[in-house]
Amino acid sequence: MDATGIISDGHWSDAQASGHDFVDSWPQPAEAESAPAALGSIAIKWAALHQAGQVVAAIAGIEGESPSLEARAFPAIMRETGGWRCRLAEQGIEDLTAIMEPGLSALIAALDRGADPRAAARSLWTEFVAARDAMVALAPPDALKL
Repeated sequence: MDATGIISDGHWSDAQASGHDFVDSWPQPAEAESAPAALGSIAIKWAALHQAGQVVAAIAGIEGESPSLEARAFPAIMRETGGWRCRLAEQGIEDLTAIMEPGLSALIAALDRGADPRAAARSLWTEFVAARDAMVALAPPDALKL
């Protein structure tokens, strides 16, 4: 795990040992390896985005939210749904990653310089939540039958 709290080398056990509860709710590599490649890739990227979101929330000084059942199940729902929704979800994950990576890097750089990046972090958090919720809305209405 790097200084941001993001798992950079694939060692999930390091993240779990650090006390981050949000890590426990996401697919572990062993689980993802047994899934088809697309699901594993989507699930791991989705989990990494949420971990980055938690770091952004912490920098913003706000309490990050626990992902909803729909958000946690999103990769599996998209795999089951397939087709255009799955392709759009994959693209959305890539797009959100393209926003979060440099945004988080900028926030950390600001912290390193002694600046107060809370306002910028709140903006990035808001963008993250809006994009995440838009992607979750791609799921068919009856995807989660409880």
